[in-house]
Amino acid sequence: MGPELRHLRYLIAVAEHGNFTRAAEALSISQPTLSQQIKQLERAVGVQLLDRSGRTVRLTDAGTAYVHYAQRALRELAAADRAVLDVADLSRGHLRLAMTPTFTAYLLGPLVQELRKAYPGITLEVREMAQDRIEAGLLADALDLGIAFEGPHPPGIAATALFAETLSLVATAHRSDAHAHRPMPVRHLAEQQLALLSEDFATRGHIDTYFARHRISPPIAVEANTIQALTEIVRRTPSLATVLPDAITDDHPHLTPVPLDPPLPTRLAALLRRDSAYQSAAARAFTGLARHVVRERGYAPA
Repeated sequence: MGPELRHLRYLIAVAEHGNFTRAAEALSISQPTLSQQIKQLERAVGVQLLDRSGRTVRLTDAGTAYVHYAQRALRELAAADRAVLDVADLSRGHLRLAMTPTFTAYLLGPLVQELRKAYPGITLEVREMAQDRIEAGLLADALDLGIAFEGPHPPGIAATALFAETLSLVATAHRSDAHAHRPMPVRHLAEQQLALLSEDFATRGHIDTYFARHRISPPIAVEANTIQALTEIVRRTPSLATVLPDAITDDHPHLTPVPLDPPLPTRLAALLRRDSAYQSAAARAFTGLARHVVRERGYAPA
């Protein structure tokens, strides 16, 4: 008898946990049953897949090669299941979407609003994560689409440019009135106290590079790890300003972007997917809807 799907799942679980007991707990089966099933698989393929001689169970060389293809087979079968369930008229469907943090702050809300309006039968699973984790999730078929920044990307990731994101100084509306019609020279930032994203964010690196290029070191009074915290801090503390994407102010009437001279370099926002992966009707519909939303909101073309 040849290997069955459960054998593949069991082998992958043991490889991931490095232990039969923990793998059995994760699979909700008994440890003796798991051991027996793995031995059946090894007899079926005719080679030892696991090295049980140490404290940790490890894959043999043959096991490493086998798991690589087993994982690929399970991913393809999962895609096949989604393809069977996919309904072209979009009366139902499921979409797994991930975004980097800045996009969840201003783009996620409008996208979900339009998706629910146009396709109420589609369920949406949204995750916020760093770009490298989005790309890994797409390659592992744990995600359908991601919204992040344009390349370079790992092999196997396809990117479609959506719009050009611009960043500016963001201040309370009354403080920015004096600069409403002209950019602020960047040297003036040397005396401006700022509230910025923490160094965990790619956006912060983009900002720090800009400061270094123009040889300024603005005093940083506050660092925060959420954009919501920054907008609330600046709203309630008029002496502080921040540096964020202009688009964040669209839904915050108390905040206004102040352009800088020279401007911060733009970044290209992109829709990411796994190259050659099956694209469900829901994913195709979301792609068209995303293009529509960025046009309607007036974001700069890519």
